[in-house]
Amino acid sequence: MSLTRKRQKELKRLRSGAEELWSQQQEVLANANALAAEARKQAAYYTREEIGPRVREGYDQYVVPTAQAAKDTAGRYAGQAREKVVRDVIPAVGTVVGTALSVVDHARAARSAAFAGDFQKARKELSKKVKVEPQKSGPGAGGVIAIGLGLIAAVGLLYAVWQTFRADDELWVADEEPTTPASSTDSAAEPQQ
Repeated sequence: MSLTRKRQKELKRLRSGAEELWSQQQEVLANANALAAEARKQAAYYTREEIGPRVREGYDQYVVPTAQAAKDTAGRYAGQAREKVVRDVIPAVGTVVGTALSVVDHARAARSAAFAGDFQKARKELSKKVKVEPQKSGPGAGGVIAIGLGLIAAVGLLYAVWQTFRADDELWVADEEPTTPASSTDSAAEPQQ
């Protein structure tokens, strides 16, 4: 395909214009990159000199006192909770466990006396009561929780004692005689009449 001279000159001018435009765009991009690098540098300086100190000042003024107050409050509540557990819950649980063990001991003594035929002694053991002195003030929240835990522990202990001492004939099942495969094949091998 041959082009006329006029067309070739126009294409040459167009090509040179495109090359010139390309070089101008390269210059613009280089200038934009240099400007962006300088802007990044200035933003870093501004952040370091202006924003950083303000953030540190705000942190020291607002966050640190609030965090310290929260830490002090949590420590105070933790100390109060620990004191409440040591002062109220542990003794109450100990009392409940001691009472439950005492009840178990009396139940065992009464049972052994009944098996031995001494019903008077068994009646005496069953009528014994464990005395607990009432407290002068009402229980607080920790006391209520301790009482609930103590009751749950006592009920569990009494259930375990009941399970231990009850006679359950259904628990013992006689073993069935196993059928051996040889005996079942012997009957199948017999001739049918």
